Amino acid sequence: MTSNPSLRDLYNPPSSAWAFVPPPPPMQNASVPAPAPAATSYQWTTRPAHNSIFDLSPSLDLSEPSSLDVSLLLRSLFASALLQYTSTALVMPLEVGKLLLQIQWIPKDAPAPSSQIYEEEEEEETLSDSTNEDESYFADPAASHTKYPAPKPVDDQGYVIRTSVLEDGTRPEYIIPVGSMNGTWDMVKRVATFRGEGWLSLWKGLLTSCIHDVLFSNVQPLVDNIIHSIFLSSAAGLYRPPLLLPVASHVITGFLLSPLDLVRTRLVAQSAMQRYRTYTGPFDALRQIIAQEGGIRSIYFHPQLLIPTIMDNGLRPLLHILMPTLIAPRLGFGPHVAPDTSPIAWAFAQVLGSMASLLITLPIETVRRRLQVQTRGTAKALRTCAETRPVPYNGVVDALWHIVTEERSDLPIKRRSKPRKQQAEHAEENDSNDLFAEKQDESRWLRNTGIGQLYRGMRMRVGVSVIVLLLTTFGGQQEVDGGWAEL
Repeated sequence: MTSNPSLRDLYNPPSSAWAFVPPPPPMQNASVPAPAPAATSYQWTTRPAHNSIFDLSPSLDLSEPSSLDVSLLLRSLFASALLQYTSTALVMPLEVGKLLLQIQWIPKDAPAPSSQIYEEEEEEETLSDSTNEDESYFADPAASHTKYPAPKPVDDQGYVIRTSVLEDGTRPEYIIPVGSMNGTWDMVKRVATFRGEGWLSLWKGLLTSCIHDVLFSNVQPLVDNIIHSIFLSSAAGLYRPPLLLPVASHVITGFLLSPLDLVRTRLVAQSAMQRYRTYTGPFDALRQIIAQEGGIRSIYFHPQLLIPTIMDNGLRPLLHILMPTLIAPRLGFGPHVAPDTSPIAWAFAQVLGSMASLLITLPIETVRRRLQVQTRGTAKALRTCAETRPVPYNGVVDALWHIVTEERSDLPIKRRSKPRKQQAEHAEENDSNDLFAEKQDESRWLRNTGIGQLYRGMRMRVGVSVIVLLLTTFGGQQEVDGGWAEL
C-alpha cells in the first residue's frame, strides 16, 4: 500500500536575515555571468535630487546650493497683504461707527426744542378742505392765543448764534445730527445715509488701519523676544515669565505706532465733504501734524497723547492675562484651569474676563479718541463729521470729569414737536405739559450724567465676545481672540 505524496517535506522557509550588499561593479565582459546572490538583499538608494513639497521648497538635497524663489516670495507677500486688507475692510464700518460715537459730544443742558415749525404741515393746512376762510375773516384777533417763537440771538454781523447742538437751523452742514444714534449700527446707517458722508465714508482710514495692524502684529512679537532675551536667561525657560514683560512689549509697540493711530483717528473723524476736509490722505495728515503741531517730539511725548497711549496699550494686555485667572476659580472650574486641560472652560472664563475688562478699557479708549481729535499748536480746529466739544480738554482726568458731569446719556433724544394749529388752540395746556415733561426728563438718571458716553460701542464688543465664544466652543479654535481683538 503506497502513501500519498506530501509537500510538507519540500517546504523551505525563506531567510529572514537582512543582507546589505553593495551594488555590483560594472561588468567588464558581457560573456561572464554575474554571480547570483545567495539570499534576498536590500540595497540602499540615495534620495532623489528634486523632492519639493508642493513646490514650496526648491530641494531637500543639502548638498545643492540653496536659492531664493523670488516669485514664490512675492506671491506669498501679496496673498498675506490681500488677506489682511480684506479682513480689516470687513470690520472697518463698525470701527468707524464706534469711533464717531466715542468722540460725539452731547451736553445735558441742551433741551430738545419743543416748538418746531414744519413747512409740510403748513402746506397741508393751507390746502386742506377743512379750512374755512369765513371763520378766519370774522375771527376776533384779540381772542387768538397763537404763540410765535422768540427771535433768536445774533452776533455783531447779523448771523444767528448757535445756542444748542440740537438746533437744525444753525447746525453746520457737515455735522451729523446728534441724538438719534443709540448704538454702533445706528451710527453706521446714519453715516451711510447722511448727505455729507455716504457709503464710502464707512471705509475712511482703511489703509492706515491695515498698515497699523500689520505692523503691530509683527513688531510686538519682535519686541517681546528682545525683552525676554535681555531680562530672562536661557535657564529660566522652564519657569513662567514675569507678567510685566508681555505688557511692556505691548506698551512699547503701541508707543512706537502711536502716530499711525493718531492719523487714523483724524482721518475717520474729519468730514468727507471736499471743502471742509483737512487731510487728503495719511501722508498729508502726518506731514501737517508734524509741521503744525510741534514736530515728531510732540506726536510722541505730548502729555495729552502719551498718557492715554500708555494707559490704553498697558491695561488691555494686563487685564487680558489677569481676568481669566481671577474669574475661572470663582465659576467652579477649579484653581488649575488652563487652555490645554479645559479649553471650553478656559474660553468661557476668558470671554467673561474680556467683558469685564471693557468696564475699564472703554472709558480710557474714549478719552484717548477725544484727545486725539483735538488739534494743537498752530493747526486749525478739525472739522469733524460728528459734534465735538468746542472747548478742548486739558488731559485725561479733565476729559473724564467733563464727560460725566456735562453730558447726557439718554439716547436717542426724543424731540417734542407740536403743529402750529394745536399750539394755537391749546397754548396754555402745551406749556404746562412741556414743563412737566422737562421735569420728568431732569429727574431721569441718564439725563443728568454722561457715564453712558464713556461706554459707546459696549454692546458691539459684548456681541463679538459671544460670537468668539461660540466659534471657540464648536469650532475647536484654541485662541479666543482670533483676530477679533480690535473690535
